[in-house]
Amino acid sequence: MTVTIWHNPACSNSRGALKLIRDAGFDPRVIDYLGAPPDVATLRQVLAESGLSARELVRSKEAQFTELGLDAADEATLLAAMAEHPRLINRPVVRTPKGTRLCRPPETVLEIL
Repeated sequence: MTVTIWHNPACSNSRGALKLIRDAGFDPRVIDYLGAPPDVATLRQVLAESGLSARELVRSKEAQFTELGLDAADEATLLAAMAEHPRLINRPVVRTPKGTRLCRPPETVLEIL
């Protein structure tokens, strides 16, 4: 089974999810989404797969969220902002054939392994 994680090594939730994936015996494809951010189409696909809204995927506590004035932004604006400023993407996002989840808390990953 292919397991992909959008990973930020500075994030404890991301490190925790990655550890759980590896402890379960998987060698995941680790994507440095900060260095290679997903485009809007990929973000839309993740939202469709996970059942999340852009508002649920965006990190509203990130300084850039306030700086960019995203409080009242619509879905398209949030997606464009996340594609341009990947720090705004909540993490970790894990994708497997069993589903896609925002793994906060990290144990959420167990639902799709």
